[in-house]
Amino acid sequence: MTMVTDLSRLLKRHFGYDAFRPLQREIMEAALVRRDVLAILPTGAGKSLCYQLPALARQGVTLVVSPLIALMKDQVDQLTAAGVAATFLNSTLDPQENRQRLEAIRGGGFKLVYLAPERLLSRDFLSEIRRWNVTALAVDEAHCISEWGHDFRPEYRRLRELRQALPDLPAIALTATATPRVREDILTQLSLREPAVFLASFNRPNLNYLVEPKQDATARIVGFIRERGRDSGIVYAQSRKRSEELAASLRGAGIPAVCYHAGLETAERARNQEAFLRDEIRVVCATVAFGMGINKPDVRFVIHADLPKNLEGYYQETGRAGRDGLPADCMLLFSRGDVVKQQRFLGEITDEDARETARFQLEHMADFAESDACRRTGLLGYFGETWAVDNCGACDNCLAPRESWDATVETQKLLSCAIRVKQAGGSPVGIRHLADILAGSRAEKLLARNHDKLSTYGIGKEHSAAKWAEVARQLVHKGWFAVEGGNYPVVSITTEGNAVLRERQAVSLTRLMTVEKPSARRAGDIECDAELFEALRAHRKQVADAAGVPPYVVFSDVSLRHMAREYPGDDASFLRIPGVGERKLSDHGNGFLREISAWLENHERREFAPLPVHEIPGVKFPKPVLNGTAYATLELWRAGKSVEEIAAKRGFAASTIEGHLVSAIEAGEDIDPRRIYSTGEEQEIRAALDGYDDPSLKPVFEHLGGRISYGKLKLFRAIEIRRASLQPA
Repeated sequence: MTMVTDLSRLLKRHFGYDAFRPLQREIMEAALVRRDVLAILPTGAGKSLCYQLPALARQGVTLVVSPLIALMKDQVDQLTAAGVAATFLNSTLDPQENRQRLEAIRGGGFKLVYLAPERLLSRDFLSEIRRWNVTALAVDEAHCISEWGHDFRPEYRRLRELRQALPDLPAIALTATATPRVREDILTQLSLREPAVFLASFNRPNLNYLVEPKQDATARIVGFIRERGRDSGIVYAQSRKRSEELAASLRGAGIPAVCYHAGLETAERARNQEAFLRDEIRVVCATVAFGMGINKPDVRFVIHADLPKNLEGYYQETGRAGRDGLPADCMLLFSRGDVVKQQRFLGEITDEDARETARFQLEHMADFAESDACRRTGLLGYFGETWAVDNCGACDNCLAPRESWDATVETQKLLSCAIRVKQAGGSPVGIRHLADILAGSRAEKLLARNHDKLSTYGIGKEHSAAKWAEVARQLVHKGWFAVEGGNYPVVSITTEGNAVLRERQAVSLTRLMTVEKPSARRAGDIECDAELFEALRAHRKQVADAAGVPPYVVFSDVSLRHMAREYPGDDASFLRIPGVGERKLSDHGNGFLREISAWLENHERREFAPLPVHEIPGVKFPKPVLNGTAYATLELWRAGKSVEEIAAKRGFAASTIEGHLVSAIEAGEDIDPRRIYSTGEEQEIRAALDGYDDPSLKPVFEHLGGRISYGKLKLFRAIEIRRASLQPA
């Protein structure tokens, strides 16, 4: 059995899953043939598995560079619980423990070793590593290597020294957030050679994005959290003081909460983080210092009490919710005052390029918050991805579009005012200055420039200056005003804006955001026996406390929800629960099976509708879009290459290529079956599948004596489904 074909068996044995998530298998196969790899997958897509599973399939040690001590410990705890030999070396170990681990690594006692970049490149450590039979390098949170990333760490730059010292060592770099510029920087800084690059969609379909005006913020946060029962969540604030105040307010409202920021003593930070991970407190109020090392999968909400500095940070922070794939809510409280406050801080940045980069990022963040368009479209667009659906059904603007109003007169007044200011001469002015002119302000800055003498002065007293500023910003979004300048941005009317005014075009704008928009759809929810789920959560907590690990290390909420809908009664049925591998069955199976059996003695077994596979009721999604690696296969197929030829050319297993073709068929590609299976094989498959609707093809494969591959069976089924969908109703 080759390393590549061994992957599925190892996946089930150690991690309890029957199938890979999108791109995982392709990434692993590329890594196992010693290619350098860059993998950009969203949080919750299973990045860690992309280097953990190959480490089990190959000989030797896989070195994992990780930026945070907490992240290392968390990963090692979870791997150990799954029966994987893993360890870490960092400053938390005493000298004796450090020596013992080094001896075990030298003796081949571990498959994965986690290190911080500082330790990896410390004096004499490279010579130590040469004694370990290292066969692969994994760089987690690889965006930290780029100055253009949102979390740049200079020590990551020194990883090139390791690449130079061990030039033949294949590397895999992984991250959840990377703009095109950051991707190129990662490739350059890590000297990845002819890398296989995998870029998944940045979309997190289970996350609901909500933006509300920042009014009575603390009361809104308390109400939002109370609505979510016992769920865990994170509240992000921009300052240490604010995080402390919010935590105190939540505790005063009866919600168990702690704060987390860099100003706390190390021991207190560790205690607060551990309490959150172990479900002893529900909420952490934190600065951006909290999160990257947190692998807690059941965070059900993330609240931004203040405006993040950039969209990359916002995406990364909201991405800490719903890592288990279950629904989670992300609420941002927005105020123009936050923008003004952060603009003042930007003025303190001495490096001009860094200041302009930060200002550009802040403008993008503010535009996102103020926009009346789909949040998902705006967020994905920032990372260069197009979202093809008109209504995502999972953000405030799609679920409850804002009311439109006729702003033709207001638009004409604003554009005319900008022209009058320009005609009067002098330097250009900003949005607030224009708003003050229209509102008839007696501000000194207006009087000093005689702008109270303009014909447009005071013609907009029906609105406040704040309202005029809001309208002006919407005109900027429409491209009718251009904003330029650094510390003191000014506006000018564009060619398109002149046309709107000259042609007296009718203009419709949207109202401001309102508080408490309806909750978005709950994509990916798993219906189950809620009372049994809570009982299993309580048992999981007891087991976790006894073992000294966070509850999710025992089982995820996804696993518990499947137990609470399927009521497994023996080892075989328990092993079919997602997330239950051989080690966890051995360690925890009896206890959880007893809990379920005891529950059924006093409660009726409930029946649940089948879980949806592709569709979410009431929400329409486009047909599947091929990712880059599947499309590369399709191009070779279109050029006349066979499955075997494509597999040889691309360095993948034939089963992977067949999987790409299945995806192509599902995306609407017309594949000629005669290039896949003969007429005789088709007759055999059709007879074997007659009346058989189960998703698993294993019984069919065995019935046919293994003469016809799984790939051909899957392709036959995909072709038949496509043909049926094209038949007239």
